[in-house]
Amino acid sequence: MSPIFDCRDEAQLLTGMRQARQAIGRGELVVLPTDTVYGVAADAFSAKAVQRLLDAKGRTRQSPPPVLVAGLTTMRALVAEVPEPIERLVEAHWPGGLTIVLPAQPSLSWDLGETQGTVAVRMPAHRIALELLEETGPLAVSSANLTGMAAGITAEDAAGMLGDSVSVYLSDGPSETGVASTIIDATSLVGGETPLVRVLRKGAVSHAELFEVLGELLEPDAEAPDSP
Repeated sequence: MSPIFDCRDEAQLLTGMRQARQAIGRGELVVLPTDTVYGVAADAFSAKAVQRLLDAKGRTRQSPPPVLVAGLTTMRALVAEVPEPIERLVEAHWPGGLTIVLPAQPSLSWDLGETQGTVAVRMPAHRIALELLEETGPLAVSSANLTGMAAGITAEDAAGMLGDSVSVYLSDGPSETGVASTIIDATSLVGGETPLVRVLRKGAVSHAELFEVLGELLEPDAEAPDSP
């Protein structure tokens, strides 16, 4: 069985982080806590690692994973452009539970699946996740569960579903909210004829909070699907 490290214990934290860094470097999977739910992570620039992530969850390439970053600087390197309204959203809600879909930087050599030239980016508000991201660079991260099952809110939940397909489990107790991130599609703000931000999944950041920043650039709430 793959090890579970309780990162609330300093000794286990140091050992767990070292083993997690090494696992990511080998193209293996790591489960880590975030501010929303637990995530299963892979090196975003390793096509084999990303495929391993999709296989572990039972997902196809038609469901590419989001990418977690350590901050806006990294986001700028991954996307073609950060429109001014998105800059304001990032300032208001990062780090936090907001995932933003934008056109990907065309020069990047990576393969996250069938992304249609886009990338979904988020900066998590969790010390362990951010520390790992600072050391590994961007990570492809999806909720730590099998497709169709509830997202794991503890490392043990995740281990019960993902087992030895994951090399290292980092635990920090139960997720604070267990609410997945809100996902928005802002691709039309980059060269689109009709700029309009769409909510793809309701979650941690409310429509009212988005509207406070975006105003009429935000699609009406009635058209947004409920969070799964």
